[in-house]
This record gives sequence, structure tokens and C-alpha cells, in this order.
Amino acid sequence: MSPTPVPDAEPARADAPAGPFQTRAGAYALIVDGGRVLLSSWQGPEHLVWTLPGGGIELGESPEEACRREVWEETGHTAELTGLLGVTTGVIPAERRLRGEALPLLTVQVLYTARITGGVLRPEVGGSSTDARWFDLAGLDAVRTAPWVREALARAGAAA
Repeated sequence: MSPTPVPDAEPARADAPAGPFQTRAGAYALIVDGGRVLLSSWQGPEHLVWTLPGGGIELGESPEEACRREVWEETGHTAELTGLLGVTTGVIPAERRLRGEALPLLTVQVLYTARITGGVLRPEVGGSSTDARWFDLAGLDAVRTAPWVREALARAGAAA
């Protein structure tokens, strides 16, 4: 089962308090094929959010391993990572944490490009994602996405 994604994180600020806080690192794949992007959905506290397939890096796991595992868990596809797009960060204030945690959360997203190598598209079974789907890049403005979806597309030169 995947750790809960953090699609509503605010961008980290230089003037943010120094601590204490918690940190969560995740790895995500930007998979674009023929003008479409593969996304998985997560039901947040207020609305459904579409995000890049991916999620938390488990203890002892590399970001690459986590990314491939999460793509499989959330979409039913195996994937080959083809490049590192970069790293984004965000902050979820304590008052917006889903489970009432007392500390703010620093999120770290390692973003990769990837291509599908096998499998059949399906939603995650027994995890935190609710669906997986291909979206046309041209219509992506009408979809509620996590902030790092646009960031990853821009970095890859595949802007929606």
C-alpha cells in the first residue's frame, strides 16, 4: 500500500520557520506518450486531485526503485526511468495535515521522466490512489492537478 500523496503542498518559502517539522520524500514519474500524460488520482480532504504516478520512498529504497514500484502499484504499468527532471519541495502547514499531526510537513518530490514497458492500465488496489488515466495534454487545464504536474511538464518541455 502506498503512503498518502501530498498534492496540496504549498511551495517552500525562504522565510518559513526553521522547525520543528516532519519530512516526506517521494518519487514521481512523468510519462508522456503521443500528446497524453499518465496520471493517478488521490481523494484529498476537499477534492479529487490528479498527480503523477508515484509516492513515498520507503526505508532502504532508492528514489528510482520507489518510482518504479509506485508506477506499478498506482497504474498497473511497468516503467523504465529515462531521466531525472529535478526535485521540488513544498510545505503543508500543521493545520492542513490530514490526520491532525501537530507539525508542518516538508515534502520533497524527486521527478523523473519515464516510459511504459508493459502492464495493463488499472487503478491501484488497496492503496491511497483511486484511479489511473491518460489525459490529453491539450485539455489538462480543465483537470485539478498537483502543483508538481505542471512543474514536471514545464521542465520536460511538454507543457500542457
